[in-house]
Amino acid sequence: MKERNHIALEFILLGFPTQLELQALLFLVFLLIYVLTVTENMVIILVVKQNHQLHKPMYYFLGNLSFLEIWYVSVTLPKLLVGFWSQNKSISFPSCLAQLYFFISLMCTECILLAVMAYDRYMAICHPLRYPAIMTHRLCVQLAALSWAGGFSVSLVKVYFISRLTFCGPGVINHLFCDISPVLNLACTDMSVAEMVDFALALVILLLPLAVTTLSYLCIIATILHIPTAQGKRKAFSTCASHLTVIIIFFSATVFTYARPRRIHPFNLNKVVSIFYAMVTPALNPLIYCLRNKEVKEVLRKTLDRNCSLTNQISMES
Repeated sequence: MKERNHIALEFILLGFPTQLELQALLFLVFLLIYVLTVTENMVIILVVKQNHQLHKPMYYFLGNLSFLEIWYVSVTLPKLLVGFWSQNKSISFPSCLAQLYFFISLMCTECILLAVMAYDRYMAICHPLRYPAIMTHRLCVQLAALSWAGGFSVSLVKVYFISRLTFCGPGVINHLFCDISPVLNLACTDMSVAEMVDFALALVILLLPLAVTTLSYLCIIATILHIPTAQGKRKAFSTCASHLTVIIIFFSATVFTYARPRRIHPFNLNKVVSIFYAMVTPALNPLIYCLRNKEVKEVLRKTLDRNCSLTNQISMES
């Protein structure tokens, strides 16, 4: 067998090959997105941790989602930001595989975690009397651990088969970061097995959680429709409206991008879609949960009022 020597190769992340003025604008936009995403999700984690009234299964999973979103953007955006000002846009093969592995792992984890959150809403609305006995803290920890282990395991299999391919020069990745389709486009050996494994696992990791989520919400909708009062219906729907919004945004983009054969000609639409699901969505999710969730809004308002009062008191004393 011919010895593979592709490990030493470097790829070039093309990113946005635009004029310097436009690159400066894009740098500021993506920097703002990154800072905003990290700050928003850190606030949610701290608020959930410090307020006992949010120590519920739904907010435990929301804390996991916020933690995931911080790492989700941290895998891709720092390298992209550096690339706007650096003449050297290369990335080594091991670094590219590492970025690909963690990005796909976190995306797969989010798929499972969103399905777990849908199941939690199903239990809360459809079986409210049994909900406290079933959704114990132990089960929540187990479901969260299952989400993380499942996502990282699926990604490991995907990246293993990709790593065994040989890649040809010039090694230019016409994308913002190392993603599956742009990387596979550079392979110069038979990639039918890698494509088949990747496509099959993409269908499994997307469609199974989507099926669980869809069934959960069908049951939720049926239960809400049987609530006799309009106020009761609104109250029940308000507990899952933010999660449903996040699900629609996330799965629409990911199914469009990943649930199809991999070796496609790279084009700018892929970049636009990847910006949306990899960068914009993590920044929107905390805003959606805060704006559409009365309990979170109330806790945030009380926290801000308490901090403002404390600040005023310290100022007056000094």
